[in-house]
Amino acid sequence: MGIALLEIIIITIMINYLLKFFWGTRAMDVVFGLLAFLLIFLFANWLNFPVLKKLMVNIVNVAVIAIFIIFQPEIRLALSKLRVKGKKYRLIPEFDDFLEQITKSVYKLAERQVGALIVIENQDSYQDYASSFVQMNAAFSCELLESIFMTSTPLHDGAVVLRDTSIVAAGAILPLAQDIAQLAKSMGTRHRAALGASQKTDAVIIVISEETGKVSIAREGILTRGVKPDRFKGVISSIFTPAELTKKPKWWRFWK
Repeated sequence: MGIALLEIIIITIMINYLLKFFWGTRAMDVVFGLLAFLLIFLFANWLNFPVLKKLMVNIVNVAVIAIFIIFQPEIRLALSKLRVKGKKYRLIPEFDDFLEQITKSVYKLAERQVGALIVIENQDSYQDYASSFVQMNAAFSCELLESIFMTSTPLHDGAVVLRDTSIVAAGAILPLAQDIAQLAKSMGTRHRAALGASQKTDAVIIVISEETGKVSIAREGILTRGVKPDRFKGVISSIFTPAELTKKPKWWRFWK
């Protein structure tokens, strides 16, 4: 009895994980199709229809192989999220200066109502979810970040990707969110792309609205709109916490 209960719990967790990952994606239609085939198979087995039962078995065998081929990117992302992650702190020289510079750039663009999309990597690589991008590997600077999003440049429509204090890519095309219930009507493709990327990765995505100049942050599938500079710094600091500070007691951090 105990083993059967444990088995049911494990199966329930697996089904819940798969449904949460595939819900709202194109793969969800296939999941519904497989459930329909399963019901037909059970119906044929219950009424003892041997021809229909054999036909369903052959179709399912072929469909399983086709699913692995067609939906390989989605399956790869789902499996990658099964790995155990720990909080990763990175030692970044002159972190405070970098934080001030990126905050200054973001809110300078917001003040001028220049639309922008900025991805700050955490542990997942942007290459896992960006369909196309232009690799840069350039040191971060306010001037470079702001110039990329000028409408006269060919890369201003895509996302800029930051890793530590480097701009590693620009013009990145991010996956669009299918569930847009939390997006206001005034929010466009940039907000939808930020939300979609945050659902597939642990990165922090910054959006600057071209219409309103408001700064939004997408993280873990949640979009927060109208983020002020102080809160912005807090969110960025949660990823780029210098390792040296994590080794000091609280009284030392307060004193510093």
